[in-house]
Amino acid sequence: MTPGHILCIGEAMIELSQSDAPDAWHLGIAGDTLNTAWYLRGLLPEAWHVGYLSRVGTGPFSQRMLDFLDAAGIGNTHVSRDPDHEIGLYAITLKDGERSFSYWRANSAARGLANDPQRLSDAFSEASMLYLSGITLAILPDAARTTLMTALQKARQRGAMVVFDPNLRPRLWPDAQTMCAQIERAAAQSDLILPSFDDEATYFGDADPQATIARYHRLGAAQVVVKNGGGPMYYSGPSGTGALTDLVPEQPVDTTSAGDSFNAGYLAAMLQGADSEAAIRAGHALSRHVIRHRGALVPEAIAAVT
Repeated sequence: MTPGHILCIGEAMIELSQSDAPDAWHLGIAGDTLNTAWYLRGLLPEAWHVGYLSRVGTGPFSQRMLDFLDAAGIGNTHVSRDPDHEIGLYAITLKDGERSFSYWRANSAARGLANDPQRLSDAFSEASMLYLSGITLAILPDAARTTLMTALQKARQRGAMVVFDPNLRPRLWPDAQTMCAQIERAAAQSDLILPSFDDEATYFGDADPQATIARYHRLGAAQVVVKNGGGPMYYSGPSGTGALTDLVPEQPVDTTSAGDSFNAGYLAAMLQGADSEAAIRAGHALSRHVIRHRGALVPEAIAAVT
């Protein structure tokens, strides 16, 4: 595929993760769509442009995020500034490799990322691929969510590919019914959907990954790849339908960015011509390396697969 412009949309925050030293914490920048952007930038040739769309404040921690994007080679032209609100914060705690989160994001500047329809239209006009998640949707007020959906629809009509990870996080929504309705609303504007089966079974009642695939196809997605928590992965799309049953599981140290890194590995391989099976293997290989380390962004994982 000819190199293009990928724009990831969402919220990046200050991340506090536990280090190996007692009572010591590491401060970083992370967030689900930013994690994917970071891994995409590390995996794709320089001819591909990877950008980020968000909103931050004007203080030192917001500037830290912008400096981080610059250093990573991720475009920040479409990160706007908010004089009244700051970047959010979250902390990760771990037990047996599984993570739990504490958030301070209720007044995050990123909640205003879709307030300006013209800014969205201008940003989306450059993109050949747009990537967002259910968390992107969850942080937005209703009116801004509608503005985002409209912009996605227009970009898709123009020929941009929309990629969506439902990333179901009920704590961010007023109730599960609202969450499910908005997830399916966004899915109806998407070309490729990357759900996680455990979540889809819990909140949509899917009996198996094939049911998840069928539901998202009915909503209009051309491709669906179902992540399955270390088990077989199922896919359906232009390169066929099938399952990979021989993927080797990994004992995790930290699963913080398992899905985000898988998505990046899959997309980077797909964009460079891999079929669904090969792209799934690429995503799985990256994710296996990522979860062997603490934190969301693991340079060693990129080095291991490139």
